[in-house]
Amino acid sequence: MTDAPDLAPTTRVAAYALVVDNAQILLVRIAPGYSAVGQWTLPGGGLNFGEDPTVAAIRELEEETGLVGVADGLAFVASWSRDSIPEEGYGPFHAIQIVYRATITGGSLRDEVDESTDLAAWVPIMDARNLPIVDLVERALAHLEAPELALKD
Repeated sequence: MTDAPDLAPTTRVAAYALVVDNAQILLVRIAPGYSAVGQWTLPGGGLNFGEDPTVAAIRELEEETGLVGVADGLAFVASWSRDSIPEEGYGPFHAIQIVYRATITGGSLRDEVDESTDLAAWVPIMDARNLPIVDLVERALAHLEAPELALKD
């Protein structure tokens, strides 16, 4: 009998920018080679060790969209987990997603190349649910509709 690979649990803390302008939301599409490929998400990603989440959200915003911004405050925090997927070599996984409202202050919209996203776009809020979106975007849209409820989950 061979030893099973180490399927240690992993916790990932990530920060995201929720940017709305002229009834449009800024979204990025997940690139091939990543789970949820082809789905749209908020600009954002994992924190570097010791990095402030607000700084991470604004750093990721620029990396993934070319736009520079400022964080305007906490929108909501989401958390989810899943069991091991041993056939794919994954142990239990817990995601903590910190989402900040943000305002664009400069830069030019562009796509990220050779990273976790491959397209950045302003999407009319009323059309966003017509795209293949991750749960985080669904939660962001619900926050935009009723922000007072978003922090109560």
